[in-house]
Amino acid sequence: MKYILALDQGTTSSRALIVDHNGEILGVAQKEFRQIFPTPGWVEHDPNEIWATQTSVMSEAIAHARLKLRDIAAIGITNQRETTIVWDRKTSLPLCNAIVWQDRRTTALCKELKDEGHEKLFQEKTGLLLDPYFSGTKIKWILDNISGARKRAERGELAFGTVDSWLVWKMTEGALHITDATNASRTLLYNIHKGEWDEELLKILTIPREMLPEVRSSSEIYGMCNKDVCSREIPISGIAGDQQAALFGQSCFDKGMGKVTYGTGCFILVNTGEKAITSKQRLLTTIGYQIGDKVNYAIEGSVFIGGAVVQWLRDNLGVIATSDDVERLASKVKDTEGVTFVPSLTGLGAPHWDPNARGMIMGLTRGSTSAHIARAALEGIAFQVTDVMEVIQKVAKVSELRIDGGAVRDDLLMQMQSDYLTLPLIRPKWKEVTALGAAFLAGLAIGYWKDQDEVSRLWSEEHRFEPKLSLKEKEKELKRWKAAVSCAKEWGSHR
Repeated sequence: MKYILALDQGTTSSRALIVDHNGEILGVAQKEFRQIFPTPGWVEHDPNEIWATQTSVMSEAIAHARLKLRDIAAIGITNQRETTIVWDRKTSLPLCNAIVWQDRRTTALCKELKDEGHEKLFQEKTGLLLDPYFSGTKIKWILDNISGARKRAERGELAFGTVDSWLVWKMTEGALHITDATNASRTLLYNIHKGEWDEELLKILTIPREMLPEVRSSSEIYGMCNKDVCSREIPISGIAGDQQAALFGQSCFDKGMGKVTYGTGCFILVNTGEKAITSKQRLLTTIGYQIGDKVNYAIEGSVFIGGAVVQWLRDNLGVIATSDDVERLASKVKDTEGVTFVPSLTGLGAPHWDPNARGMIMGLTRGSTSAHIARAALEGIAFQVTDVMEVIQKVAKVSELRIDGGAVRDDLLMQMQSDYLTLPLIRPKWKEVTALGAAFLAGLAIGYWKDQDEVSRLWSEEHRFEPKLSLKEKEKELKRWKAAVSCAKEWGSHR
């Protein structure tokens, strides 16, 4: 028997899972790493800490499954997207901390580019909007602010990569500088229609082409994990950004199938088939996955603060001891009694794209308690996803959504979400669909699974949430929410 090792490098932790032919998980290991906040709005990670935690959990997961490295048939990688790392090609030392996708330091640069009239061009070519979320402006910031970086990049001494590129570089000891199409499509530099780095966009952002990795498909044998890292050569054969990996793991292979991942943020992707649909409602067009030369596109809406607001309740307010406590606390009250929490702690994502918006808790009275705030926080997650889906439904009709991520264990939140969307939500038996997506992509490349039909037959439903809220009550709640969002955006405009 052989197994697939899936590396799931997320925003707050590195994880590794061992997957068998039935899609069952035999071993899991996870380690959190530091979140670095040098100044308000900035978020960083230490790339070496990412690597150290990832290598540690690789070994632990294999040990938990009571396997040996010789039992691993292939390695798949899924990663936090947009997070930007620049390193020295000769020494493999990072030039600075990784700039995380949540980081807002390039807000002024994005505004400048918009004022110069560049956003339409970027959207037409990359499917993305000019927002600090994406990698391109982060790279430019590093080149402009780290002493000597630009000249070194122009001499070909520096490499850029999203976290997948960094992991592959380290696993192959510098033999491979690659990324896959899904991660490339999140950089503001990749023409998703032509399937290549775009020289015109590179020129606008003054980024040397020499820094960029080679773009490969999401499922192929890229090379071997070096013996010094893995003790034996193991094929690395699947890569996808975390949200695209979740789409694949949910078997959303047909046009119109969609998923919502509830993680640090919330990410809604709907498969649009072989056609890239450009949204007029400020959604993102992205590559869902690429198998061989065939590209499947997706329409995407991103909520920056999802499960992170629960972490905030735990770590900053101290009203819960663990993240799992939030449902119990929120269930102590039947409603929020008018308390509304807009969790725009790092700005608002789709469809607002307002980096200046700030979090607000409003509607407080003398009778408001931590339970009301906890329930309002969960509502805030569900309301944000609803905002995105309202816009997605205008361009891609969806009849149901498959759900995944840590927060889907929260039945209260999932019922709220179904109510506000007026759509069924389907929770699969699997709790690790992001990692499974990476495993499936890796396994398909080596023939571990025959084809996508075989993969889709492994998926099965665990629970279905059906909407229960009346249309009148839903409209009342959404009206309250939209008023609160207006307040958060107005507050941000005065900063």
